[in-house]
Amino acid sequence: MTFTWTPHRFAGGALALDVANSVILRHSPDGRRDRFAVPEQLAAFPEAASRLSAERARFGTLRPVGPGNETLFLHLRETIDGYFRDRVLGQESRTQLADLLDATAMALRAAPADDSLEAATANSALGLICEPQPERMKICGNCGWLFMDRSKNRSRTWCDMAVCGNRVKANRHYHRRKKEASP
Repeated sequence: MTFTWTPHRFAGGALALDVANSVILRHSPDGRRDRFAVPEQLAAFPEAASRLSAERARFGTLRPVGPGNETLFLHLRETIDGYFRDRVLGQESRTQLADLLDATAMALRAAPADDSLEAATANSALGLICEPQPERMKICGNCGWLFMDRSKNRSRTWCDMAVCGNRVKANRHYHRRKKEASP
């Protein structure tokens, strides 16, 4: 099966969250898939993010991760995911914040240019730390991705209506019909 970066893969609402969400089913031992473990997918991500990320106007055309910066970039991704996931759950700590600030600083220092993926991701994460409405960040109830709920009433519970929202609604409908059919 051929993989492509589609709009659904950029449902996080911020580049840093889209990067964190590059690990599919993060907490499932059987289903976990790291899209950046495949070098071609990591190499294709900046171009796709330049077209599809919610922050594309802020960062413009992104360059790939600088040579030799892959490990640093993956550390940044994991630090972003850990901090913001725990923040949504009300469990973040000063140590986690310090780790995230360290990871962003290392990425910014090592980045070959301001428009490199690692620099843009670090800047996006710094912007999320200062988000004026942190309660808008949520974890998708279907896939577990991090996303920004920009709905007017802040009631969204899934990252993307086209995929996770449809799955949740279809599952709800299935169980309702099943319950009605049972004697």
